[in-house]
Amino acid sequence: MSVGVTPVQGLRQSATLAWRTIVQIRHNPWELGDFSFQPILFLVLFTYIFGGAIAGSTADYLQITLPGIIVMNMFFVTMYVGTGLNTDLTKGVFDRLRSLPIARWAPLAGRITADLVKHAWSVFLLLAVGYLMGFRVETSVLSLLAMVGLVLFFALAFSWISVLVGVLARDPEQVQIFGFTVLFPITFVSNVFVPTETMPGWMQPIVEANPVTILSDAARGLLIGGPVAEPVAWSLLWACGIMVVFAPISVLALRRKV
Repeated sequence: MSVGVTPVQGLRQSATLAWRTIVQIRHNPWELGDFSFQPILFLVLFTYIFGGAIAGSTADYLQITLPGIIVMNMFFVTMYVGTGLNTDLTKGVFDRLRSLPIARWAPLAGRITADLVKHAWSVFLLLAVGYLMGFRVETSVLSLLAMVGLVLFFALAFSWISVLVGVLARDPEQVQIFGFTVLFPITFVSNVFVPTETMPGWMQPIVEANPVTILSDAARGLLIGGPVAEPVAWSLLWACGIMVVFAPISVLALRRKV
């Protein structure tokens, strides 16, 4: 931390830098495009094209797949933390911010906080579009808020992987390549779109151990009912484990980079 900067001041500086990132959307609304169009496209296409074949009706399929798409979308858009950080690093923005009399961790904290706000926008947008399509929460408002909090907490944890990729990558395109080559298999080898029991026997243990599947089960339980305690507990353990492992590695890599 910079000399003379208290933790409270550091938090205020982080909030200011987060707001700086968010207000840029007014001048470039397309920054929210990947947080808006992509998840809606997935939801509409899979519901109306595959829903009848998989679940027998689009209405039944929507109830099952919307929580999973919320989770899948969270994993994909989290990579924009790394893309934005890499852009700031390669263009020298991060160095200029760190030359100011602010907490050394404020620029990174501001970036992650701003992207969490975008995550929340994406989650509520999917819920709103899902409602228009016929999705209904079958539990309670508290369970709904718990689902949003759980997904955002997991996004915070997974952001550290994105930070590490953003620091190590040479340019933002490499961050995006990582997202497509690594996250696509992880998210699709899950029960986001189809029940685990419909898959080959050798694949089912892999799918059940996948954190995407576990978090999707937790989201479904909180939104439409079903088992909640176990998938939520395992989701929190996964999130904490990811944070414990990747946060210090990412911070060390960032210090060496700058």
